[in-house]
Amino acid sequence: MMIAAAAEEPPTVAVRTVPLDSPWLWLSKGWQDLVAAPEVGIAWGALFALIGFGLFFGLDSIGQGALILPLTLGFTLVGQVAAVGLYEVSRRLAAGQDNGGLRAGMVALKRNPAQIALVGLFLTIAFAAWVRLAMLEFALFFGAAPPAPEALFGAVLGSDAGFWLLAVGTVTGGLIAACVFAMTVIAVPMLVDRPEIDAMTAMLASVEAVRANPKPMALWAFLIGLFTLAGLAFFLVGVVVTLPLLGHASWHAYRDLVEE
Repeated sequence: MMIAAAAEEPPTVAVRTVPLDSPWLWLSKGWQDLVAAPEVGIAWGALFALIGFGLFFGLDSIGQGALILPLTLGFTLVGQVAAVGLYEVSRRLAAGQDNGGLRAGMVALKRNPAQIALVGLFLTIAFAAWVRLAMLEFALFFGAAPPAPEALFGAVLGSDAGFWLLAVGTVTGGLIAACVFAMTVIAVPMLVDRPEIDAMTAMLASVEAVRANPKPMALWAFLIGLFTLAGLAFFLVGVVVTLPLLGHASWHAYRDLVEE
Protein backbone atom coordinates (compact mmCIF):
# COMPACT_ATOMS: atom_id res chain seq x y z
CA MET A 1 0.00 0.00 0.00
CA MET A 2 2.83 2.40 0.86
CA ILE A 3 4.49 1.68 -2.49
CA ALA A 4 1.22 2.34 -4.34
CA ALA A 5 0.69 5.60 -2.45
CA ALA A 6 4.21 6.76 -3.27
CA ALA A 7 3.71 5.93 -6.93
CA GLU A 8 0.58 8.08 -7.01
CA GLU A 9 2.32 11.21 -5.71
CA PRO A 10 2.08 14.00 -8.29
CA PRO A 11 5.31 15.10 -9.99
CA THR A 12 6.95 18.14 -8.49
CA VAL A 13 8.44 21.16 -10.23
CA ALA A 14 11.30 23.09 -8.66
CA VAL A 15 11.74 26.68 -9.84
CA ARG A 16 15.09 28.47 -9.97
CA THR A 17 15.91 32.13 -9.47
CA VAL A 18 17.84 33.63 -12.40
CA PRO A 19 19.86 36.83 -12.97
CA LEU A 20 18.19 39.95 -14.34
CA ASP A 21 19.98 39.70 -17.70
CA SER A 22 18.84 36.10 -18.33
CA PRO A 23 16.25 37.09 -20.99
CA TRP A 24 19.05 38.29 -23.26
CA LEU A 25 20.71 34.88 -22.94
CA TRP A 26 17.40 33.20 -23.82
CA LEU A 27 17.16 35.31 -26.95
CA SER A 28 20.74 34.44 -27.88
CA LYS A 29 20.09 30.71 -27.49
CA GLY A 30 16.81 31.09 -29.35
CA TRP A 31 18.66 32.66 -32.25
CA GLN A 32 21.14 29.77 -32.26
CA ASP A 33 18.26 27.29 -32.54
CA LEU A 34 16.68 29.32 -35.34
CA VAL A 35 19.98 29.28 -37.25
CA ALA A 36 20.37 25.54 -36.57
CA ALA A 37 16.91 24.74 -37.98
CA PRO A 38 15.96 27.71 -40.22
CA GLU A 39 13.66 25.72 -42.48
CA VAL A 40 11.41 24.84 -39.55
CA GLY A 41 11.43 28.25 -37.89
CA ILE A 42 10.86 30.26 -41.06
CA ALA A 43 8.09 27.90 -42.22
CA TRP A 44 6.40 28.18 -38.81
CA GLY A 45 6.64 31.96 -38.87
CA ALA A 46 5.44 32.17 -42.47
CA LEU A 47 2.41 30.03 -41.65
CA PHE A 48 1.20 32.43 -38.99
CA ALA A 49 2.04 35.45 -41.11
CA LEU A 50 -0.23 34.01 -43.82
CA ILE A 51 -2.96 33.42 -41.25
CA GLY A 52 -2.59 37.05 -40.21
CA PHE A 53 -2.89 38.24 -43.80
CA GLY A 54 -6.02 36.15 -44.23
CA LEU A 55 -7.60 37.63 -41.11
CA PHE A 56 -6.68 41.16 -42.19
CA PHE A 57 -8.24 40.95 -45.64
CA GLY A 58 -11.15 38.83 -44.42
CA LEU A 59 -12.15 41.28 -41.68
CA ASP A 60 -11.69 44.21 -44.03
CA SER A 61 -13.94 42.60 -46.64
CA ILE A 62 -16.83 42.19 -44.18
CA GLY A 63 -16.51 45.66 -42.69
CA GLN A 64 -14.94 44.57 -39.41
CA GLY A 65 -11.64 46.34 -39.86
CA ALA A 66 -11.73 47.73 -36.33
CA LEU A 67 -11.03 44.22 -35.04
CA ILE A 68 -7.71 44.04 -36.84
CA LEU A 69 -5.80 45.97 -34.18
CA PRO A 70 -7.07 44.05 -31.09
CA LEU A 71 -6.73 40.72 -32.87
CA THR A 72 -3.18 41.56 -33.88
CA LEU A 73 -2.16 42.69 -30.40
CA GLY A 74 -4.01 39.79 -28.80
CA PHE A 75 -1.94 37.29 -30.76
CA THR A 76 0.68 37.49 -28.01
CA LEU A 77 -1.84 35.81 -25.69
CA VAL A 78 -2.02 32.62 -27.75
CA GLY A 79 1.59 32.67 -28.92
CA GLN A 80 2.59 30.04 -26.35
CA VAL A 81 0.51 27.35 -28.05
CA ALA A 82 1.25 28.70 -31.54
CA ALA A 83 4.95 27.99 -30.94
CA VAL A 84 4.52 24.40 -29.71
CA GLY A 85 6.41 22.94 -32.67
CA LEU A 86 9.34 25.26 -32.02
CA TYR A 87 9.62 23.97 -28.44
CA GLU A 88 9.93 20.46 -29.81
CA VAL A 89 12.69 21.56 -32.19
CA SER A 90 14.64 23.17 -29.33
CA ARG A 91 14.08 20.12 -27.12
CA ARG A 92 15.44 17.81 -29.79
CA LEU A 93 18.42 20.04 -30.53
CA ALA A 94 19.29 20.20 -26.81
CA ALA A 95 19.14 16.39 -26.68
CA GLY A 96 21.49 16.07 -29.67
CA GLN A 97 18.75 14.69 -31.93
CA ASP A 98 17.65 15.76 -35.41
CA ASN A 99 15.41 18.82 -35.33
CA GLY A 100 12.28 16.89 -36.32
CA GLY A 101 11.63 18.94 -39.44
CA LEU A 102 8.19 20.23 -40.29
CA ARG A 103 6.55 17.36 -38.41
CA ALA A 104 7.85 18.76 -35.09
CA GLY A 105 4.52 20.37 -34.29
CA MET A 106 2.59 17.10 -34.52
CA VAL A 107 5.30 15.30 -32.56
CA ALA A 108 5.07 17.91 -29.80
CA LEU A 109 1.28 17.64 -29.58
CA LYS A 110 1.46 13.85 -29.35
CA ARG A 111 3.75 14.05 -26.33
CA ASN A 112 1.05 15.51 -24.08
CA PRO A 113 -2.04 16.21 -26.18
CA ALA A 114 -4.80 16.52 -23.55
CA GLN A 115 -2.88 18.84 -21.23
CA ILE A 116 -1.58 21.07 -24.04
CA ALA A 117 -5.18 21.26 -25.30
CA LEU A 118 -6.36 22.41 -21.86
CA VAL A 119 -3.85 25.27 -21.83
CA GLY A 120 -4.88 26.05 -25.40
CA LEU A 121 -8.51 26.22 -24.29
CA PHE A 122 -7.60 28.60 -21.47
CA LEU A 123 -5.69 30.83 -23.91
CA THR A 124 -8.56 30.76 -26.38
CA ILE A 125 -10.99 31.91 -23.68
CA ALA A 126 -8.57 34.67 -22.64
CA PHE A 127 -8.17 35.73 -26.27
CA ALA A 128 -11.95 35.82 -26.77
CA ALA A 129 -12.32 37.94 -23.63
CA TRP A 130 -9.60 40.26 -24.92
CA VAL A 131 -11.34 40.73 -28.28
CA ARG A 132 -14.78 41.18 -26.69
CA LEU A 133 -13.43 43.77 -24.30
CA ALA A 134 -11.72 45.60 -27.17
CA MET A 135 -15.00 45.67 -29.12
CA LEU A 136 -16.83 47.14 -26.13
CA GLU A 137 -14.16 49.79 -25.66
CA PHE A 138 -14.26 50.72 -29.36
CA ALA A 139 -18.04 51.07 -29.13
CA LEU A 140 -17.74 53.15 -25.97
CA PHE A 141 -15.34 55.69 -27.45
CA PHE A 142 -16.16 55.61 -31.19
CA GLY A 143 -19.80 54.59 -31.21
CA ALA A 144 -21.41 51.94 -33.39
CA ALA A 145 -19.38 52.95 -36.48
CA PRO A 146 -15.63 52.58 -35.76
CA PRO A 147 -13.07 54.11 -38.16
CA ALA A 148 -12.29 52.33 -41.43
CA PRO A 149 -9.02 50.32 -41.45
CA GLU A 150 -7.18 52.92 -43.53
CA ALA A 151 -8.14 55.65 -41.03
CA LEU A 152 -7.90 53.54 -37.89
CA PHE A 153 -4.42 54.49 -36.71
CA GLY A 154 -4.95 58.17 -37.43
CA ALA A 155 -8.24 58.16 -35.51
CA VAL A 156 -6.77 56.32 -32.54
CA LEU A 157 -3.60 58.43 -32.33
CA GLY A 158 -5.05 61.80 -33.31
CA SER A 159 -8.30 62.24 -31.40
CA ASP A 160 -9.51 62.62 -27.81
CA ALA A 161 -11.57 59.45 -28.18
CA GLY A 162 -8.48 57.61 -29.36
CA PHE A 163 -6.47 58.88 -26.40
CA TRP A 164 -9.00 57.56 -23.90
CA LEU A 165 -9.34 54.32 -25.83
CA LEU A 166 -5.58 53.78 -25.58
CA ALA A 167 -5.54 54.73 -21.88
CA VAL A 168 -8.39 52.43 -20.87
CA GLY A 169 -7.35 49.67 -23.27
CA THR A 170 -3.78 49.70 -22.00
CA VAL A 171 -4.93 49.20 -18.41
CA THR A 172 -7.55 46.53 -19.08
CA GLY A 173 -5.58 44.74 -21.77
CA GLY A 174 -2.44 44.93 -19.66
CA LEU A 175 -4.19 43.21 -16.76
CA ILE A 176 -5.38 40.36 -18.99
CA ALA A 177 -1.96 40.04 -20.64
CA ALA A 178 -0.14 40.03 -17.28
CA CYS A 179 -2.36 37.27 -15.90
CA VAL A 180 -2.00 35.15 -19.04
CA PHE A 181 1.76 35.70 -19.12
CA ALA A 182 2.18 34.65 -15.49
CA MET A 183 0.10 31.50 -15.92
CA THR A 184 1.54 30.27 -19.22
CA VAL A 185 5.02 31.71 -19.81
CA ILE A 186 6.71 28.35 -19.18
CA ALA A 187 3.63 26.08 -19.04
CA VAL A 188 3.47 24.86 -22.64
CA PRO A 189 7.23 24.19 -23.01
CA MET A 190 7.03 22.22 -19.76
CA LEU A 191 4.13 20.12 -21.06
CA VAL A 192 6.11 19.35 -24.23
CA ASP A 193 9.21 18.42 -22.23
CA ARG A 194 7.55 16.47 -19.41
CA PRO A 195 4.51 14.43 -20.51
CA GLU A 196 3.84 13.36 -16.91
CA ILE A 197 3.00 16.95 -15.93
CA ASP A 198 -0.63 18.11 -16.02
CA ALA A 199 -1.82 21.54 -17.16
CA MET A 200 -2.64 22.82 -13.65
CA THR A 201 0.79 21.87 -12.30
CA ALA A 202 2.50 23.53 -15.26
CA MET A 203 0.49 26.74 -14.89
CA LEU A 204 1.10 26.92 -11.14
CA ALA A 205 4.82 26.42 -11.77
CA SER A 206 4.68 29.24 -14.31
CA VAL A 207 3.12 31.57 -11.73
CA GLU A 208 5.78 30.53 -9.21
CA ALA A 209 8.56 31.24 -11.73
CA VAL A 210 7.21 34.77 -12.23
CA ARG A 211 6.80 35.28 -8.47
CA ALA A 212 10.36 34.11 -7.76
CA ASN A 213 11.87 36.19 -10.59
CA PRO A 214 9.81 39.41 -10.86
CA LYS A 215 12.47 41.59 -12.49
CA PRO A 216 13.82 39.10 -15.06
CA MET A 217 10.28 38.06 -15.98
CA ALA A 218 9.14 41.68 -16.30
CA LEU A 219 12.05 42.22 -18.70
CA TRP A 220 11.11 39.06 -20.58
CA ALA A 221 7.50 40.19 -20.92
CA PHE A 222 8.70 43.57 -22.22
CA LEU A 223 11.01 41.91 -24.77
CA ILE A 224 8.25 39.57 -25.97
CA GLY A 225 5.97 42.57 -26.51
CA LEU A 226 8.72 44.58 -28.18
CA PHE A 227 9.75 41.83 -30.61
CA THR A 228 6.13 41.02 -31.38
CA LEU A 229 5.34 44.63 -32.17
CA ALA A 230 8.50 44.87 -34.26
CA GLY A 231 7.36 41.86 -36.28
CA LEU A 232 3.88 43.29 -36.74
CA ALA A 233 5.20 46.73 -37.65
CA PHE A 234 6.39 45.38 -41.00
CA PHE A 235 2.86 44.31 -41.93
CA LEU A 236 3.33 40.82 -40.44
CA VAL A 237 6.42 40.06 -42.56
CA GLY A 238 8.64 40.46 -39.51
CA VAL A 239 6.64 37.73 -37.75
CA VAL A 240 8.38 35.24 -40.03
CA VAL A 241 11.52 35.82 -37.93
CA THR A 242 10.28 37.11 -34.59
CA LEU A 243 7.81 34.28 -33.95
CA PRO A 244 10.37 31.45 -34.24
CA LEU A 245 12.98 33.51 -32.38
CA LEU A 246 10.65 34.07 -29.42
CA GLY A 247 9.42 30.47 -29.58
CA HIS A 248 12.90 29.00 -29.32
CA ALA A 249 13.87 31.56 -26.69
CA SER A 250 10.81 30.64 -24.61
CA TRP A 251 12.02 27.06 -24.52
CA HIS A 252 15.35 28.20 -23.09
CA ALA A 253 13.54 30.41 -20.59
CA TYR A 254 11.69 27.32 -19.38
CA ARG A 255 14.86 25.23 -19.14
CA ASP A 256 16.64 28.00 -17.22
CA LEU A 257 13.77 28.57 -14.78
CA VAL A 258 12.93 24.95 -13.95
CA GLU A 259 15.21 22.39 -12.29
CA GLU A 260 15.95 19.18 -14.19
